Amino acid sequence: MSQLTEIPKMGEKAPSFSSKNQNGDLVKLEDFQSSWLVLYFYPKDDTPGCTLEAQDFSEYSQQFSDLGATILGISPDSETSHCKFINKHNLSIQLLSDPEHQVCEAYGVWQLKKFMGKEYMGVVRSTFLISPDGSLAHVWSNVRTKGHAQKVLKKLQELLAD
Repeated sequence: MSQLTEIPKMGEKAPSFSSKNQNGDLVKLEDFQSSWLVLYFYPKDDTPGCTLEAQDFSEYSQQFSDLGATILGISPDSETSHCKFINKHNLSIQLLSDPEHQVCEAYGVWQLKKFMGKEYMGVVRSTFLISPDGSLAHVWSNVRTKGHAQKVLKKLQELLAD
């Protein structure tokens, strides 16, 4: 297992990444230079919390787009799984596949978790708001899904108003 990194802090440069989306297209951090990026990490396609979060981000995707922001969800699931998840729930956001956990580890969200007495490695639900200059404008870790997309949208609106 590779060395675990800490979650990067606000103001730091966002870790670079490249990963394939649901269509097999390579998506890189550099693709979003000079625009806002919402990069959210979630554990698994088609589970209750992850579905709610993806639906919320999809519901607000036009408002994010109007503010010049793109939303990317990322999990260890395959591109095929992402396609099924998007189609089943009519999602309007891109999902990136990170089966080797490289992006999750770079962002410090691949961590030891406990559930029903068992320990395992998994994704800690987290969101990174990346500014047009490539720095982390805001970081949310151990996210609760209910109302989270609205909180991210509100923070983006506040940052744009400053």
